[in-house]
Amino acid sequence: MSEENLTSQNVADAPKVEIVNHGWKVTFSGMGINLALGVLYTWSVISKGVPAEWNWSETDKSLPYMFACLVFALIMVPAGRMQDKISPRFVATLGGILVGVGMVIASFTTAPVGYLIGFGVLAGAGIGFGYASATPPAVKWFPSAKTGMIAGIVVSGFGLASVYAAPLAKSLTAAYGLQTMIMLLGIAFLIVVCGLAQWLKAPPKGYIPAGQAAPKQIKAGDKKEDFLPREMLKTPQFYMIWFMYACGAGAGLMIISKLAAIAKNQASLELGFLLVAVLALGNGSGRIIAGMLSDKIGRKTTMLICFILQAILIILLSQAKIGNSLATVPVMALVSALIGANYGANLALFPSITKDYFGLKNFGTNYGLVFTSWGVGGFMLAFLAGKMYDIHKTFAIAYYSAAVLLILAAIMVFFLKAPHHIHSEPENANS
Repeated sequence: MSEENLTSQNVADAPKVEIVNHGWKVTFSGMGINLALGVLYTWSVISKGVPAEWNWSETDKSLPYMFACLVFALIMVPAGRMQDKISPRFVATLGGILVGVGMVIASFTTAPVGYLIGFGVLAGAGIGFGYASATPPAVKWFPSAKTGMIAGIVVSGFGLASVYAAPLAKSLTAAYGLQTMIMLLGIAFLIVVCGLAQWLKAPPKGYIPAGQAAPKQIKAGDKKEDFLPREMLKTPQFYMIWFMYACGAGAGLMIISKLAAIAKNQASLELGFLLVAVLALGNGSGRIIAGMLSDKIGRKTTMLICFILQAILIILLSQAKIGNSLATVPVMALVSALIGANYGANLALFPSITKDYFGLKNFGTNYGLVFTSWGVGGFMLAFLAGKMYDIHKTFAIAYYSAAVLLILAAIMVFFLKAPHHIHSEPENANS
């Protein structure tokens, strides 16, 4: 059946009218936006290209990335609410402008503070606005049985970005220098994100996807399905999900931020950009695979597998040292791809479980609050990795800290259950 012939089931009190289903158009537009915003994941290549005469320490090289992750996550809260209340098109366009302007500003400076403001704060905020607007409108066009798959496809763009952005950043830096490369990417991403943002569109109020049961009239005593943000914050499930997300995302972001340095300093490999690209392939594909798998075997089972496997992989990476069989390009590439896949799985699993547990009505705002854990986890573990290397000239403490946190997250999976709050008074299901 063609997209134009698809119709929705409408609210009970409205006449039945034909509604064009924009689901796939919105899904792939969101994926395209994330392909541009995923420039964040090229930071290990960018930081490796910082000229020696700039006199940046390893901690200095971590700061713009750390702040970009933190600002990105914090902006997701107001951005999620704005796209719920105003429109995803407007919010994503604002994101594209901020990313472009921020990167252009960074290109005019050689000081860590310049990159902290341009890349860390402005571009980080732009990434937050764009990312917050991509997934919610897409999943609203599809039935619940496809939530994991659609979320995985949309966010896969963010993970796959480094496949082209890492080698592109490296070649542009070699040809024109780091500052010109930053400027060119900033201008390109501004155009791409603002252009694709115009295709983002949420379904009309009361829309029911084909294959989805019509909502029933809610009575007092019924199980609550849609939580207001303040109601979600009162549940223990929110804090458990927040902690688990911080552990899973933080471990992956730590490796992403330092992978080029790990390859060079620990394994004496000059192919950091290649490992970043391979990790990106795993990152992008892991989101789609984990999303589809979680639709079949459940979010919690998929999370458990990913947390345990990620802990094992990070310990393996810690043992990749000059002279042993782990410190070879094929092995490092395989480990990097699997670390990327397990990290990327978080970005499909946690929006899906947020929708499952707290509903679709306030999904943008609720997931924004959950997503703050991504920023905190990335900020803390990226900082830990940079600081420990400056002090001890090794990433060992950071590796083992991340592995312990992943095991704690895996244990918490067994205690996580859906909230069972009930309605205290009747309510219209479509309100």
